[in-house]
Amino acid sequence: MRIMNPIEAIYKNKIVAVIRAQEPEEAVEKAQAMIQGGIKVFEITVEKGQILPAVEQLSHNKDLTIMAGGIITSKRAQEAILKGAKVIVSPVFQINMLKFCTGSKVPHIATVSTPNEAYNAWKSGIPIIKIFPAKSMGEVEYIEDVLRPMPFLNLMPAGGISIDDFTCYLKAGAVAVGMGRCLYKDAGLKEITERSKYVVNRLNECL
Repeated sequence: MRIMNPIEAIYKNKIVAVIRAQEPEEAVEKAQAMIQGGIKVFEITVEKGQILPAVEQLSHNKDLTIMAGGIITSKRAQEAILKGAKVIVSPVFQINMLKFCTGSKVPHIATVSTPNEAYNAWKSGIPIIKIFPAKSMGEVEYIEDVLRPMPFLNLMPAGGISIDDFTCYLKAGAVAVGMGRCLYKDAGLKEITERSKYVVNRLNECL
């Protein structure tokens, strides 16, 4: 059976769980709770290097797509790749980061806010463009406005998206959505699993 590449996995699963944690154990616990709820694609934020072991541990599960986020230097990108990250996500768009990831044969997702930034990222070859902060920029209407003249952009909005409105972004043309605190804020592990099941079920109803 052909192994799905990371970008294909994002397109198929559409929900990217963005996990920010103080310790690697916390990140793994949150991810495991979400896995029980059916989520399979994760962005583990690793601007703090001590979180990298979480990437390594989770990457052993070949049913998952583990991305490393919050990366702005090639040094941290290399560390994440060595730990098993399948995609490098940056909070900005840098040509040097794109070149590094291309040379390392690892897909790169850049983050932008404006239509001009999104177009330049697409023109440079970024396969999926993260739009952040989606809520502050205008929510679903903003995604619609960006895509109306440029429907070829592969956008993944993130930032302020809720478990109740995420399908609206997909219906507006986003290829995937990044969901963070709405999945785990003020929640124990059991509640995280229940929220994850809820969004996966809502996604299946939407498709």
